[in-house]
Amino acid sequence: MLDEVQAGPYTVRGISVGGVYTSLQVPELEVVLDVGVPVRSFAGTERIFLSHAHPDHASGLGSLLGIRRLLGKGAPQLFLPAEIEAQVHEALAVLGRLHHTSMDVRTVPMRPGDVKPLGHDLHVRAFRTHHSVPSLGYQFLRRVTKLRPEFLDTPPQEIARRRKAGEDLFVAREHLELAYATDTLSKVLETEPGLFDSRVLVIECTFVDPKRPVQDARDRAHLHLDELIAQADRFRNEALVLMHFSQSLAPHDVRALIEERLPPTLRERVRILAPAAGRWFG
Repeated sequence: MLDEVQAGPYTVRGISVGGVYTSLQVPELEVVLDVGVPVRSFAGTERIFLSHAHPDHASGLGSLLGIRRLLGKGAPQLFLPAEIEAQVHEALAVLGRLHHTSMDVRTVPMRPGDVKPLGHDLHVRAFRTHHSVPSLGYQFLRRVTKLRPEFLDTPPQEIARRRKAGEDLFVAREHLELAYATDTLSKVLETEPGLFDSRVLVIECTFVDPKRPVQDARDRAHLHLDELIAQADRFRNEALVLMHFSQSLAPHDVRALIEERLPPTLRERVRILAPAAGRWFG
């Protein structure tokens, strides 16, 4: 069964266990984030974002494309780190020959700082995450153009005349909506400080047990809950979604430790993407 949380105006649904599988969907943004396992209900989504090519984040891509073919869907957009574009095409070509079927995707190679429009004022900006292989995080944002304050009382006809004359009457503003940062050192919070201001932050938290030293997480290029707690006062997000937990702890233990250890001001905004009871999926 898929896990699902409500984070501000966004629904984050899917499954995520470090080293096993991660695949999430945000239906309000019409995006799938990583494909470590093929989720049937995600197959109709036309935009897929790969953070990196480790199997627990990318190995389900071929199967998801197969499900799309059954549904009569065409090639989806696949946003991915530019460094892995050629290898992904090679891997899909091999799968296509093996299964005698099309594995077509429309790749959108991204580098840190690249911004791509997604339609209806929605954009995505790639940022560097810090992992053992080429990896990216994604910030989804809305760009809204508004009239400058000094022209708010100007009659519409005058606005139209000045605009036609080439005057700069408008200002573009960015609203940081949802950021996705997985498989990364906590260094990402320093290199991408905008994460603290994203309305919703979906971030990995592989290690939550205080008995595991922070250095264990750093040695594996992952995050430890202690590192988030140390910067608790900096998170200005409406909601944070923690995911990608180590399978060394059962879901109820993960939940208990997070709820016990987080300071109250942060705890009330945190959503835990893990089963409410029982074992990890699979």
